[in-house]
Parts: sequence; structure tokens; C-alpha cells
Amino acid sequence: MVKRRKRNSFIILASTLLLTGCGNSELEITQNDILEVARDDANATKKECSNVSVQEEKKYYTVSFDTTTGSYEYKIGKDGIIQERNYKRSNSEEVSTTESVEEKKEKTKKEESTSFDENQQQAINAALANAGLGQEDVTDIGCTLNEATQQYTVTFNFQGTNNTSTVDAQSFVVLSTIMG
Repeated sequence: MVKRRKRNSFIILASTLLLTGCGNSELEITQNDILEVARDDANATKKECSNVSVQEEKKYYTVSFDTTTGSYEYKIGKDGIIQERNYKRSNSEEVSTTESVEEKKEKTKKEESTSFDENQQQAINAALANAGLGQEDVTDIGCTLNEATQQYTVTFNFQGTNNTSTVDAQSFVVLSTIMG
């Protein structure tokens, strides 16, 4: 719970800092802010990232960087919301995911299961621990394995906010989380 409060405080602080002065009350998101969104999603620090690239497109930014565990590529809207993510583990040739946030929402609606096998439960436990939550704190829990990428997609709802976490099927390490 402390981790979630700390994260929420960070989001509020970051949002406040993004407001610009000079009579302009519109939200201005910089390339550094977009990079921070991607690094936060990847749970990577600035020092852990190499080959960093931020490209501004018409309606979104393309962000890519490498870490010791793999390569990340993001498509992030000008509003700071992750639209697509691609992760490729460095020790594997064919482990890559590209899925839009909207596709994940549709899958979540279709895949509602209440009984989970041992590995699914381990993935759920990892995602909830990463969020600082217990299973009793959340509703609408879902967990599916992507056989091609060997990653679980864990979905749950906490206080009206949908959360989607990607968990490695071998190590049960949370690779990314999307809230909202």
C-alpha cells in the first residue's frame, strides 16, 4: 500500500510540474517525461538504460532503449498514455510482444475465469505484490499465458482502476504494469 501511495504521490507531483506558466494552462509533456513513463513501465532506472531513442511523431512518441534483460520499444501518446509496448528478452530470439492497450482491454472482457492453476496463481501473486496489494483487495482477476512469449498477462481491478501486468512465465518477475 505504501508503494502505491508513493507512486500516486509521484504522479500528482509529476502532473503538477508539467503545468506551464505564462498564462498557458495547457498540459505540456516533454520528451523527458515520455521517456520517464517508458522507464517506469519497464521498471528500469536511467543508469540501466542504453541506446535510448525518443522520436516525436504526429500523435505519439516512439521510445526505445536496451537494458541488461532485454530491449523495449514503446508507442506513447502525447497525453503520456502507453498505446503499444514491445519487449524482447536479450537471452531469447523469439520473445516479443506487441499489443495495443485496446486489444488487451478486449481480451480481458472475453477471458473471465475464476479458477487458476499453480503457475497462474504465482503470476497473480507477483503482479499483486508488485502493486502492494493482496488478492482480497482486488476484483475481476484474470490471468492468461501467451505461449509464444512465455509471459502471463494478469488483469485486476483496484478501486475502480483496471490494472494489467505482464509477468515472465519462467521467473515470475513483473515485466510491466499499466494502470487505467
